[in-house]
Amino acid sequence: MDTVSLMYGPQERSWQNKANCMGVDPDLFFPERGASTREAKEVCRGCVVREDCLEYALVNGEKFGIWGGLSERERRRLRRQRAMQRRTISSAS
Repeated sequence: MDTVSLMYGPQERSWQNKANCMGVDPDLFFPERGASTREAKEVCRGCVVREDCLEYALVNGEKFGIWGGLSERERRRLRRQRAMQRRTISSAS
């Protein structure tokens, strides 16, 4: 089984086949608590499908690992920012 299948499951894979993480050990993207995420984020840097990967993680509520170059903490922060923006836009309408 390839890295993409292990990380993403049997979802639609057209964008996933272009990911920099293809062929990379999936453990790199799921470091132990407190371990560095630098190497995983370096793989993500410059990836042509980084935004697709990040959106996948946000939509699917991925709670662990590095997705689209962001950790769970960073994704939580982004979800909060987006929710605040939506509220601001809705209240302005």
